[in-house]
Amino acid sequence: MKAKAAIGNGNGEFAFGDIEVGDPVGSEVLVRIQAAGVCHTDWDSLSWGRPIVLGHEGAGVVEAVGSDVESLSVGDSVLLNWAIPCGHCFQCQRGNQVHCEDHPTVPEERTFHNGRPLERSFHLGTMSTLTVVPEEAATRIEVRIPFTSASIVGCGVMTGVGSVLNAARVEPGSSVAVLGTGGVGLNVIQGAKIAGAGKIIAVDTKESKLEMARDFGATHSVKADPNDTGLLKAAEEVKEMTDGRGADYAFECTAIPELGAAPLAMVRHCGTAVQVSGIEQEITIDMNLFEWDKVYINPLYGKCRPKIDFPRLLNFYREGRLKLDELVTRTYALEDLDKAFHDMHEGLNAKGVLIIE
Repeated sequence: MKAKAAIGNGNGEFAFGDIEVGDPVGSEVLVRIQAAGVCHTDWDSLSWGRPIVLGHEGAGVVEAVGSDVESLSVGDSVLLNWAIPCGHCFQCQRGNQVHCEDHPTVPEERTFHNGRPLERSFHLGTMSTLTVVPEEAATRIEVRIPFTSASIVGCGVMTGVGSVLNAARVEPGSSVAVLGTGGVGLNVIQGAKIAGAGKIIAVDTKESKLEMARDFGATHSVKADPNDTGLLKAAEEVKEMTDGRGADYAFECTAIPELGAAPLAMVRHCGTAVQVSGIEQEITIDMNLFEWDKVYINPLYGKCRPKIDFPRLLNFYREGRLKLDELVTRTYALEDLDKAFHDMHEGLNAKGVLIIE
């Protein structure tokens, strides 16, 4: 079956091309993608050194199913998940599905480009009109929601809200500081609000982002100086807002390696610092920041359990407790992906989304 896709060449560039997508077999599902989120990870994937179909956030409609598929039917609206759990391995059995040791995959031979098999980003490749994925990668959507809004749940929304509810387990009435109020930070703020935090302090260098943070639930804000090393001055302002102790929880959402230790400066003794943005570079941490009895955690993808967490997030949306429509500040045609990347880098959107079909 012919499809159109955005294809990265592995060397920092991408182009649009026609691909051939095979029929699903066994426990595979063919999905016609309706919308795909645009994420910094998609930009990074351009330089992974190999050709791929771009995209790891998406939602669409089931077009066909393999003979062994039990949970989905043709015509179902589905939300896709990039950390695909098998449900049976050591980690899955312990509830750590995001760390599955045997992620189900679909053979590259389901996708051909110029006569050769083509890899899909995170085994999804959502910047494509069609994709074949494992059954475990797709969760049925049971609420009324635009595909554009549903498509963003499977990465930044899950990461932000899940880091609050699943990883830090923020307690009602507590104080929360959020460092960086881009797409992930806004979802940490939303998660803190859902958890019943009493004080939610947004920290950013841009007033426009702080205004958006207030729209999504921040009760207080700190405009940080870009030259504030380690955000130590901003940390003093957070402490003033929290009876001089520091916040109960602080979440780093900037993806700036130099700020990896910054949440430790924001929290009180026995508080919890959370590194959300996925910093992987080597950094230096002043161990004095750990004094005393502070906990530092580094959760992946909000400890996502798709069959549990996705329905829960969508129910929060249905109840009006989770803003998703408002997060999608601009949509683009697939052919305008370059513009979407540009706007993402300029920080113009809370979230940009490609309309695929």
